[in-house]
Amino acid sequence: MNGKARQVVNVRSVVFTAVALLIAIMAARADDRAIISRWYSALLVADRTELSDLLADDVRIKLDDLGIVQNKQEFIASIDEWRGAVAGAAIRHRIEKSEAGVTTVIACYDFPGNDMLMHETFAVTDNRITASSQAAIAENCDGF
Repeated sequence: MNGKARQVVNVRSVVFTAVALLIAIMAARADDRAIISRWYSALLVADRTELSDLLADDVRIKLDDLGIVQNKQEFIASIDEWRGAVAGAAIRHRIEKSEAGVTTVIACYDFPGNDMLMHETFAVTDNRITASSQAAIAENCDGF
């Protein structure tokens, strides 16, 4: 094989590798978006089984405004209390960005008596949430 033929093969290999990597990144982002959508759907109905399936065994959930960090068992145990709080509510969310396995979300929790605008982040590995943090942005969802 002459020098030019080798260069063409090398360029094709690099292009193929770059395209394959881009497709893998796009698929991972799509998977993360699906996981985040499942999270909010399960959270709205306080579905312990679905939430448990979405969380990694070693997950850490940080509720900044309350100064609480929960592990998986603590979070799942709190779902019965959450069920009462979320009755009749709606949760709207939009993904702000997703990079390097971390997805940033703006979420409006529209409870029957009030609403809250939240900034939330989710670290996702192997289709499981491995870390989450939540902090209030505003005491209403105006402009969401």
